[in-house]
Amino acid sequence: MTLTIIPIEHRKLCHGWAWAVDDEDVLAERVARIVLGQYRHVAKILSGAGVPGPVANAEQARAAIRQLTLADGEDPWHRDGWMFQAISWIAAHQRPSASLTRMPHIRKAEKGFDGMQLELDEDGTEVIAVVIFEDKATDRPRDTIRDDVWPGIAALERGERLNELSQEVSGMLDARAAAVPEFDIDTAIANTIWKDARRYRVSITIGDTHNNENARARLFSGFDGAAVGAVERRRADTIYLPAMRDWMNGFAERVIEKIEAVANV
Repeated sequence: MTLTIIPIEHRKLCHGWAWAVDDEDVLAERVARIVLGQYRHVAKILSGAGVPGPVANAEQARAAIRQLTLADGEDPWHRDGWMFQAISWIAAHQRPSASLTRMPHIRKAEKGFDGMQLELDEDGTEVIAVVIFEDKATDRPRDTIRDDVWPGIAALERGERLNELSQEVSGMLDARAAAVPEFDIDTAIANTIWKDARRYRVSITIGDTHNNENARARLFSGFDGAAVGAVERRRADTIYLPAMRDWMNGFAERVIEKIEAVANV
């Protein structure tokens, strides 16, 4: 697999996974295909299919490379945030479960939710939960969680942005309803507006400060206040990148090389 994903529990506070990059070269190739618009191929590979990758043309490659290239003086946050969302999407696909995962964003600074996954029952005909992603590439993880993530989750818990949530879920379920005639899309959408059906997956980059179990628990302190209820509602994922900006710069260069290889330019 591209990532090693290790389960971690923090008692009643939250549960989650620690990610580590197994093969940066393979990860770069998969992120390259996502930015080329070939996420469906990546999903097939992550599900175990041994299918050859589609080709890309020079125009696609130029557009993808522009997305990952910083202009003089440009802040890297949007680029790094997009790459982290792509890695988060890959991590979500590495956990086999009955679920539907929304396609990844293709543009930097995309509005809306960072990601979303619908958990289904064993028959695949009923939505059990909607998992809302909060993906943050930052070198100040605790400040970001406390000042940005928790207020955003609390707002969702108060019922804000339910119109956006319903629309996102509708789009994800349209294809499912077409493939499974007995799937009741209206009931599924209605079920997702209930607070207990909403779950949260916070994924964030960490450095040395939070790279142990106790420090990781402190990092996510307050999660149970932002989203009250059963621990299943609160998932917390981390990836250890001690020199995060340097790693992102090098990784972007490697992704660009993979784009050029796929498009043969």
